[in-house]
Amino acid sequence: MEIIDSLFTSTEPELLATGFIFTEGPLWHSDGILFVSDVDAQIHYKVHLQEEVVTESIRKISGGANGAVFDKNGCLVICEQDARRVVRYEPDGSITVLVDNYGGKRLNRSNDIILHHDGSLYFTDPDKKGLEEPEKELGFASIFRINVDGNLLLLANDMNHPNGLGFSVDGKTLYVSNSRPDPHLHAYSVDDSGLLTNSRIVAEMPYGNLGELSGVPDGLKLDAKGNIYVTGPGGIWIWDKHEDFLGVIELPELPANIGWGGTDNCTMFVTARTSVYTFRTTTPGIPKQF
Repeated sequence: MEIIDSLFTSTEPELLATGFIFTEGPLWHSDGILFVSDVDAQIHYKVHLQEEVVTESIRKISGGANGAVFDKNGCLVICEQDARRVVRYEPDGSITVLVDNYGGKRLNRSNDIILHHDGSLYFTDPDKKGLEEPEKELGFASIFRINVDGNLLLLANDMNHPNGLGFSVDGKTLYVSNSRPDPHLHAYSVDDSGLLTNSRIVAEMPYGNLGELSGVPDGLKLDAKGNIYVTGPGGIWIWDKHEDFLGVIELPELPANIGWGGTDNCTMFVTARTSVYTFRTTTPGIPKQF
């Protein structure tokens, strides 16, 4: 645990906000705002972090808002898993649907999304358990890219349940968590055009119980030194930049996703079921956005 301890000023999480049902998609804005979705309550929130924590509902009937990112213009882009689409919140308050189908067939349940350095958006669309025929139209799980011109490109469909995703510091590797039925950390090489090659399994992960908490690989982020953080059974699983396993940081509730923020980008926000927790890290997260 000595190496893990060096990544945090304290490995004890601090409770930031609670009273939710199932929190997801933590995304920091430099105005001192943390965007958080409550997937099961169908509400998207702003959590204001000034002198005191104030939670504000910004959208109800949110389509099951899940993973979120800011696009190259600073607009909020969200995977709405229940509505089976990816949308953009416009500055005037309207919503633009970026994509809801591939080749005329509806997406499964868009899950998490990240920004590529060229301005395109990469997102996962797992073959969600419980989505039955005739609702299931694609018939496979995917990693997609929304090109800068708005066109949708299928990058990979060789994973059963791709979930969280993140680029390495140099942008040459895409890491993806696979939730079920074979939970593991996956990786692809990213070529100069942004396409994915060299699909491989980095590490197997357990399915179900670790200690008193169950769970599967879910959210994924990296820090500026290339360490990989994946929410999973019992807490946050961590690998270093060489893909060597470091250990697990435990939380009081099962975590779903991670995001960095704060003025120095060294505050880790963790959405964990009914609550949002924070850690202070010794290395900032990537990427620092807006």
